[in-house]
Amino acid sequence: MSNINRRDFLTTGALGAAALAGGLEVPLAGAAQPTAERVRLAVIGVAGRGAENLRGVRTDANIVALCDVDQNRTGPARKEFPKAVFHEDYRRVIDMKNVEAVLVSTPDHTHACIAAAAMRAGKHVYCEKPLTHSVYECRTLIDLATKHKLVTQMGTQIHADNNYRRVVEIIQANTLGPIRRVQVWHNGRPRAGQLARQETKPPQGLNYDLWLGPAPYRHYHASHLHFDWRWWFDFGGGVLADMACHYMDLPHWALELRRPTSIAAQGRVTYKGDNNMPDIMQVDYHYAARGKMPAVHLTWYHGVPGPDLNGKVTIRGYTSGVLFEGEKGSLVAGYNNYRMLPEDRFKGFQPPKPTIAASVGHHREWLQAIRKGGPTTCNFAYSGALAETVLLGNVAYRAQARLEWDGAAGRLTNKVPQAEQYLRREYRKGWTL
Repeated sequence: MSNINRRDFLTTGALGAAALAGGLEVPLAGAAQPTAERVRLAVIGVAGRGAENLRGVRTDANIVALCDVDQNRTGPARKEFPKAVFHEDYRRVIDMKNVEAVLVSTPDHTHACIAAAAMRAGKHVYCEKPLTHSVYECRTLIDLATKHKLVTQMGTQIHADNNYRRVVEIIQANTLGPIRRVQVWHNGRPRAGQLARQETKPPQGLNYDLWLGPAPYRHYHASHLHFDWRWWFDFGGGVLADMACHYMDLPHWALELRRPTSIAAQGRVTYKGDNNMPDIMQVDYHYAARGKMPAVHLTWYHGVPGPDLNGKVTIRGYTSGVLFEGEKGSLVAGYNNYRMLPEDRFKGFQPPKPTIAASVGHHREWLQAIRKGGPTTCNFAYSGALAETVLLGNVAYRAQARLEWDGAAGRLTNKVPQAEQYLRREYRKGWTL
């Protein structure tokens, strides 16, 4: 559970330490390698995010197995990879001897069971964010990756983008001076969903029992599945779990943040639905000082177009973004651009010389690390701490209490008994981690 150092999480399996130190551009691997050289990969969940992930790995991996509980959505993947074995039950895929690695693109509530089973079977794992549904699951996956010495990567694809790398360089060059305040926001909101009031037959081709997995049983309703599972606490974690790993990754990287010492949350539900997921939310995280870097107060907002719970504060051009506030100035960043503030103070600003090498690609980095060795930038040790932080925001909101958190031990240091059920939930009968 120990923190990894800055050099570890900047280094990729495809890059040597010398290349990173010199800020060298590393060319892409080019055409697909011969089949014998490519990682024998199983993809679990092949529609939605799964389809995007398949596009990310298809030139660098040998897709030997596909898995999905809803055969109504598997047509395109099975057509593209006709030689891949197909199963609807992930356990049969993990049992395959020729599978070296597993890519998990299922809903959040099944991430941990699949990833844990894969790692116990000695398979390398790529898992979509926010890694798991609960904090306890997150800790379990980190421990398994370390114990079995496996190559892991969480699906925060924006981490590989050049814009994030340039922002990290500016922040770490002390351009803004000491930074004690960061604000992060996303303008997305959940959609209203409905509960089925009586037993409803799932569509043919969907194995609904497998889809539910360890989650509590509830009657089938279309608004629970596919993209909309995110808006139910039984299956997902709302906008916070959906988007915070992408946006909070930037300050975690640039400021070497890991786990917060305290978390407090507030929010409200302004729509009419049965899912009761906050569409407007604020989470305040406090992090301890790190070496010469001061303590940081980071606030997450969603459902608003700027860093303000009431939606009254906006920054032109950034309806979602990250704002670093330093003693010498500020920087606002989105996925693809950044701006120094106040603009008149930074007129003619020249960024520092690049020191972080260009990524070979988020998926390719993981696959190359499996073949050639070396860590990945979003391995579970780094990304697990980020995911844990995000998930703690929902715990604080649901418990309606401020949490004091011991990141090293992974436990609350203040008495909040109502929070325990959200740190680790009971699985449906027949399911274990």
